[in-house]
Amino acid sequence: MGRKNKGKNTKSQQSQQNQQSQPAQASSSNVSSGSTPSPPAELPKTVKREEGELVASLLEVCSKPLESGSRELEDYPQIHGLVESIKKIQSALIPPEKNRADSFGPFLQWLNDNGVNTESIEITEFPGVGFGLKALKDLKEGDKLLQIPRKLMLTVDSAKKSALGPLISEDKILQVMPNVTLALHVLNEKCTPNSFWKPYIDSLPNKYSTPLYWGSEELQFLKGSPVQGDAINQYRNIARQYAYFYRLLQKNPAAKDLPVKDNFTFENYRWAVSTVMTRQNQIPARDGSRATLGLIPLWDMCNHTNGIYTSDYNADEDACECFCLQDFYSGQQILIFYGPRSNGEFLVHNGFVYADNEHDRLCLKLGISKGDPLFALKSEVLGKLNLAPSRSFYLHRGRFPVDGDLLAFLRVFCMAEDLLKEKFSGDSAPGPEEMEILKDENQYVDPDNEEKVWSFLHTRASLLLKAYPCSIEEDESTVDLPDASDVQKMASQLRIGERRILLNTIDYAGKKKENLKQS
Repeated sequence: MGRKNKGKNTKSQQSQQNQQSQPAQASSSNVSSGSTPSPPAELPKTVKREEGELVASLLEVCSKPLESGSRELEDYPQIHGLVESIKKIQSALIPPEKNRADSFGPFLQWLNDNGVNTESIEITEFPGVGFGLKALKDLKEGDKLLQIPRKLMLTVDSAKKSALGPLISEDKILQVMPNVTLALHVLNEKCTPNSFWKPYIDSLPNKYSTPLYWGSEELQFLKGSPVQGDAINQYRNIARQYAYFYRLLQKNPAAKDLPVKDNFTFENYRWAVSTVMTRQNQIPARDGSRATLGLIPLWDMCNHTNGIYTSDYNADEDACECFCLQDFYSGQQILIFYGPRSNGEFLVHNGFVYADNEHDRLCLKLGISKGDPLFALKSEVLGKLNLAPSRSFYLHRGRFPVDGDLLAFLRVFCMAEDLLKEKFSGDSAPGPEEMEILKDENQYVDPDNEEKVWSFLHTRASLLLKAYPCSIEEDESTVDLPDASDVQKMASQLRIGERRILLNTIDYAGKKKENLKQS
């Protein structure tokens, strides 16, 4: 079982196609909790008509194909403006917030009533990270910390068995996007006053610190980072989803009596998506034949640290089990490992940046131009390595910034026609095992090709480094400024890590070039 975006993953973790996050690291855990809404207020018909027109415009803009890499930035102001107009109209429908901490008592009682032992832990607010779990006694590495039965989890399977079932069976989007299905399930239960999951839903944050909640000016703090494009694209996708489901809930007969129908504001949908994105986890289906997405109450309160996965799914007990990652003494915060994600992924999907992230990496988008006379030949060779001619790669933190896939791509990308034909195409093409030489940093095919590879990477990393608007030293100062906002600090910490990766890559490529000269 494994979480894609916040929290840790269990041993049977599987990848989720539309990656979104896990238990939102305490990053947003300290915000007031959303309460189950009162019966929704009615918008006047003229206002309701205006709302519908704005939503229709939003769907139209968000559905335009992205024809260029800059299009997402070009469309963002218009999309953001439409969303803000919709939110302004819907502000009368938003209920007042309650103090989140007031919900923890009923939440723990609900857990206890349903067989969860919480004697060893307490929900506590920790400086700088918000709410998390505190040990109430000394715990040893490997001790079982929590066991959460399936009946307490909100899952895609429980969504299909709920009042949403008929709508899910009719809508193709819900059938192929389990994370969206789960988000609507959570929101529909939030809008159901007598929901079984009410104590859990009331305990969740009402707002999150992911870029979905950032304003236009705050997104500018990500300038220079590839994460800015990821964040804007995510906002666009969520806006499009909102507009699509707004129309679906208004028109589809299967949605007629759903509580979510009259509570489907952008704010509520953003909250539901963020809840799933920061907490979703893959768990085995009841029959063990497949994986399904779910939210695991209480377990999702744990915050992140480096380490290994320490959760698994007990099929006999039909429950998630969480074991201590390390020794924890009484009064200490209990931490778990969310998974080997970059700080960019943590920021976009979880709303935090982990300064000491051992698995940090920087996304590098590369592609062979279709105008390249050798496009077909290079694509053929890359295909034998299961690499597409255009895709995202990564530069990694640590001693070896370049992995085998990136190295192989760059070698083919920089390869001359005679070398491609002589050694890698047609009848002379080597078998799969021999092709692996292209991924091996300790071997190379041709010294001229190798020099081009490291020169290209050195130049590319240098250009990416220049795209950042300020220095590492300035960002380090921002992180330490007491009056800097949380968004500024997260963005600065992200940029610090990314530029250290680029500087390390530049140094590494330079040394590789020097070694070639000396060999």
